[in-house]
Amino acid sequence: MMKKLIITAAIIAFPVAMAFSQPNPGQNADGTPAGGTGGGAPIGGGAAPIGSGLAIMLALGAGYGSKKLYDARKKLAE
Repeated sequence: MMKKLIITAAIIAFPVAMAFSQPNPGQNADGTPAGGTGGGAPIGGGAAPIGSGLAIMLALGAGYGSKKLYDARKKLAE
């Protein structure tokens, strides 16, 4: 019973905590007004670098595919 209560409280509290952790929609993360004279970055990010992450994912996928191909050929030869 206690475990269900703790899980239920966590499910309710997590979204509430996440809602309060976000900046006000009318402000940038540093508290300056969006589009105002604050000079901060606009809400929504911008140019996030995905090039290196994409290369890593492609390399891992190629390695995984190569391993599966090697195992399939080895099993076929037996």
